[in-house]
Amino acid sequence: MNIHEYQAKELLKGFGAPVAEGVAITEVSQAEAAARQLPGPLYVVKSQIHAGGRGKGKFTELGPDAKGGVRLAKTIDEVVANVRDMLGNTLVTKQTGDAGKQVNRLYIEDGADIDRELYLSLLVDRAVGRVAFVVSTEGGMDIEAVAEATPEKIINVAIDPEAGVTSADVAKLNEALQLTGQAASDGETLFPILYKAFTEKDMSLLEINPLIVMTDGRLRVLDAKVSFDGNALFRHDDVKALRDESEEDAKEIEASKYDLAYVALDGDIGCMVNGAGLAMATMDIIKLYGKEPANFLDVGGGANKEKVTAAFKIITADPAVKGILVNIFGGIMKCDIIAEGVVAAVKEVGLKVPLVVRLEGTNVEKGKAILNESGLAITAADDLDDAAKKIVAAVG
Repeated sequence: MNIHEYQAKELLKGFGAPVAEGVAITEVSQAEAAARQLPGPLYVVKSQIHAGGRGKGKFTELGPDAKGGVRLAKTIDEVVANVRDMLGNTLVTKQTGDAGKQVNRLYIEDGADIDRELYLSLLVDRAVGRVAFVVSTEGGMDIEAVAEATPEKIINVAIDPEAGVTSADVAKLNEALQLTGQAASDGETLFPILYKAFTEKDMSLLEINPLIVMTDGRLRVLDAKVSFDGNALFRHDDVKALRDESEEDAKEIEASKYDLAYVALDGDIGCMVNGAGLAMATMDIIKLYGKEPANFLDVGGGANKEKVTAAFKIITADPAVKGILVNIFGGIMKCDIIAEGVVAAVKEVGLKVPLVVRLEGTNVEKGKAILNESGLAITAADDLDDAAKKIVAAVG
C-alpha cells in the first residue's frame, strides 16, 4: 500500500525525522490560510499523487508550456495562483502513463535553502536477507539512470537486525554521502530513526529523494515516498487509515476485498492463474505470441468458488479485455473448484469474449468434465503453450 508524501512526512516526523512545515489542502479556498501558517518567504506547492516524476510532469489541460507538478512560489498570491492552476487537473508523469492522474490534493510546504541533494532509501535486500540502506550523492535524479550510468555512486549498507544501526553503519553512510560536521551529526540521529520507522511500520520501501543538506549544514527530508507490506497491515490500523482509494484502480480495490492479488495492465488478454510464478509465466508466453496481458491475477492456492467467481467478474469488468485465459495447475487449488467458479461466473455475467481454459493437477478430470458439460463456449487447452496460442488466435 502506498501513501502520499504529506502522510509519509507526518509519519516520519512522529519518529523524530527533520521535515519542513507543511499543510495539505483539497480546495482552492484553503490555499491562502494554509500558506499563512508557514514561515515563508519561499513556498513549495506539490501535487499529491501516487507517482514519481511530479516535478517534470505536465498538466494535460494546461498546454505544453505549463509548469510541472511541483512549483516554487515567493508570495502567498503565487501560492494561490499555482493551487488554482493545479488542483483538479490531470498530471502526466513518466510513472502515470499517458492517462495521468487527477490532482485532488496539494501540499503547501515551507521552502528550504539547499546546498546539496542526496539520495537515500531503505528496502529489503533479498540477496542478504536484511533491510538495507541504498544511498548516493546523486540526489534529486532518477536513481535508475544513476545506476545505469554511474553504478559506483550507489552504495548499499545492509543492517544486522539484531544490532540495528550501529556506529559503524552510520560511519559508512556518512562517508558514502560525504557528510561532515553538523550534517554528519544529524545523520547519526537520522539513520536509526529511519530504520526504526521502516521496521516498526512494516514498510517495503522508504525513499527520500532528495535528502538535502541545507546551507546551514543541517539535514532535512525534502521528499518522502513510502510503501507498506500489504500482508502486515492487519497490525497497523493507523497505516490502513491513510489509504487513498481514489489513487487506486477500482478493479484492484475490488480484488483486495476477496484477497486476490490483482494488478491492472495495459493489454487485452485477461489472465486468471494460481501462483505468482505461473502468473508471470502466463503473461510472458502471451507476450511471446504477440499480445499483451490485461492483468496479473493470482487467485492463490486456497481459492474457493466465491473467489474464482469474483476474479472472473473483475477481469470481465475491464472493457479493454478481448479474451480470457484461465491457467490453473491444481495442487492445493483443485481444478474442479476452479471449473465450478468459472461456470458460475460465466452464467452470471455472460461471456462476450473468447475464453480458453487450461487445467492440470488435482481433480483435473472432474474439472474438465464440469467445463465440457456446462454448455458454454469454452475452449480447452492441453498445456500452457497450447493455451497461449489458442487465446491469441481467438483474439486476433
